[in-house]
Amino acid sequence: MTDYGEEQRNELEAIESIYPDSFTVLSENPTSFTITVTSDAGENDETVQVTLKFTYVEKYPDEPPLWEIHSQENLEDSDTEDILTLLKQQAEENLGMVMIFTLVTAVQEKLNEIIDQIKSRREEEKQRKEREAEEAEKQAFQGTVVTIENFLSWKACFEQEMAELKRKKMKEDDSGKSKLTGKQLFERDHNLDTSDIQFLEDGGNSVEVDESLFQDMDDLDLDEDDPDYDPLELGSDED
Repeated sequence: MTDYGEEQRNELEAIESIYPDSFTVLSENPTSFTITVTSDAGENDETVQVTLKFTYVEKYPDEPPLWEIHSQENLEDSDTEDILTLLKQQAEENLGMVMIFTLVTAVQEKLNEIIDQIKSRREEEKQRKEREAEEAEKQAFQGTVVTIENFLSWKACFEQEMAELKRKKMKEDDSGKSKLTGKQLFERDHNLDTSDIQFLEDGGNSVEVDESLFQDMDDLDLDEDDPDYDPLELGSDED
């Protein structure tokens, strides 16, 4: 008959000696403990870490122990799901044998894979950004390749913009017709420069003069023969 308690105690002592700095007993009945597992250092000394909690069941190792992820660092949710799936698979393969060391070793290897994947993802992201930068530089140097599709699209936009400008100009012209200055009217209508001549021609070159405006001129004592005669001085003497 299998002495489950004895097997469990022996394994517990072995685990404590293997993982002295990461092994912690939580309770003795039932026996429960944690083991912290850390990956090898990756790029920039980055690591991923998980603390596993195990609890012995009465008939362990003929029945698998209970486990859970007690805590973790730098892991995605998908990573923790993968670790739980791995523990279940390894437990099923090792039923009947003490298996804590086997489970922890499998998780250790999985963490190292994860840190390598993180490094690969970063390298791929770096290369992707470099390719995008090169493509953008190449595009800027070469310009846009003209195709029928993008030419027709450009042509439609151009015609729409020109039509809009034409509508605005016509609107501005209409609104400014009633506000033109004399100079603007003259510049816009060249018939205005001959309008005075036309007026005289239509009047027959005859201009009516009101003689009453000049009837008092005879009363003025004007000495036009005087060489010093200045009509402006007359006005100043009257003042």
